[in-house]
Amino acid sequence: MMGLTDGRERLGVSDSTGNRPVRSRLIRAMNRRISWKVAALWGLAVLLVPAVVSAHGVARGDARFLQNLQGAAVGPLMYLGAKHMVTGYDHLLFLVGVIFFLYRVTDIVQYVSLFTIGHSVTLLVGVLGGVHANPYIVDAIIGLSVVYKAFDNLQGFQRVLGWQPNTKAAVLVFGLFHGFGLATKLQDFALPSRGLVTNIISFNVGIEIGQILALAAVLIGLSYWRTRRGFLRHAFVTNTALMAGGFLLMGYQMSGYLLSTQ
Repeated sequence: MMGLTDGRERLGVSDSTGNRPVRSRLIRAMNRRISWKVAALWGLAVLLVPAVVSAHGVARGDARFLQNLQGAAVGPLMYLGAKHMVTGYDHLLFLVGVIFFLYRVTDIVQYVSLFTIGHSVTLLVGVLGGVHANPYIVDAIIGLSVVYKAFDNLQGFQRVLGWQPNTKAAVLVFGLFHGFGLATKLQDFALPSRGLVTNIISFNVGIEIGQILALAAVLIGLSYWRTRRGFLRHAFVTNTALMAGGFLLMGYQMSGYLLSTQ
């Protein structure tokens, strides 16, 4: 199995130092006209993202449960955490971008752990510490994280700006914002102080369980896909679609923010 550097080089993407030459089918593809598949994915994203974004959050039944909490509820909160992660398209899109070129299990664990540390810290600080942030701005930054990772996968920083950000630091920092995104969902409810710490920790554990389940499914799909012909070409299309989805998420959330301030 290959690691991050080997995997990216297999597709002609240099490592994090940005010092290796880039001569690959993937990069050459970036210089060609955008295929009809990319245009179709853009159109599909335009049609679907608003509906999906509107559906994301806490379901009515789950909201009623949270509002009626009367103490610690370990099992239900773990379930809600897992459900939120598995249905959290914004978190999953970012994680797909993060592991897209990771081949070694140790690399996957390292990067996912950085993301986990980041969102766990701000989830606990946001809910238990009472630190608030505008949910529209936070979710817009989460959309930006998807754009960043897709752009990074296409080696856009090196090609356009001539430098490569620290990928691990970026995953950790964006993990912090993803955690605030989770916290803003719970801050909408007046959670009782009785059993609050236990409930939030349970919710966070559930998030990790959901994350493991979702990533396992993604990795199985990626492992199979990498053995198929055309992966190089479709990798370009996929990351372009990821970037488009991230921009749409940003635009949707910023529109919500502007409307909320009027």
